[in-house]
Amino acid sequence: MYKIITSDLDETLLRKDGTVSQANIDAIAAASAQGVKFVPNTGRSFTSIQGLLRQLHLYQQPNEYVVSYNGGAVIENQDNRVIVSNAMPFEEAQRVFDIMCHYDVDIHVYTLDHLYIYQPRDDDQHYLQTRGVHFDEMVGTFDQFKDDQIMKVIAMNPDFGVRQQMLQAVMTAFDQHINCTYSSGIYMEVNHYGVDKGTAILDLGQQLGVTAAEIIAIGDNANDLGMLTKVGLPISVANGIDEVKQVAKFVTPNDYERGVADAIEKFVL
Repeated sequence: MYKIITSDLDETLLRKDGTVSQANIDAIAAASAQGVKFVPNTGRSFTSIQGLLRQLHLYQQPNEYVVSYNGGAVIENQDNRVIVSNAMPFEEAQRVFDIMCHYDVDIHVYTLDHLYIYQPRDDDQHYLQTRGVHFDEMVGTFDQFKDDQIMKVIAMNPDFGVRQQMLQAVMTAFDQHINCTYSSGIYMEVNHYGVDKGTAILDLGQQLGVTAAEIIAIGDNANDLGMLTKVGLPISVANGIDEVKQVAKFVTPNDYERGVADAIEKFVL
């Protein structure tokens, strides 16, 4: 019945230290052997998860895909070919960046194939190291990105109050016509209006002849709601936030340790 399983990575498929359990690896391999595609669906860059794709036996595979940047891009794993690009207009990204600069945060600017961080924080750098994410420190003005595809702009502070104030400021500045969400308990993320993990996986499904009803989505946090509310079978891992559990049709018995395996074993295998 189900032809695509799409899953968030951090704190859904991956443990808090960024590793993946053998139970999850084995379940994904078993689903793939039955012809069900496993599509990682992440806020991160596709370049930062190549090691994970090796572990999942999806590295450089044709007709296998990744959704990156919260839906900002869909990539075919073979040759990292861009299938869908939903970049932010430069002026929009610059305005978001300028607003974020008023808060006690560091700021990530994701271009199609690179990450730059403005005033990187030590705690953020430590978190990114556990994920194998590489970046360059941003120097100079935002104008340096004028000729780039900017996929998203995000800010980091573990204080939810700071992130909440910043989200409200951005949403107000754009009269609600921009996509803001939270992730990993430390980030506030901004994409172009209408861009989220759900629209991207439906775009991919349309290209592959797969309907929303034939897609399973698995997540844990607010930036996963866009896909969980659009697919046939939304699933929350046990450690999912309340908002995610409320829209899920199934909550796994286990957390990120083997929650993805729970879902695959119950609904696919």
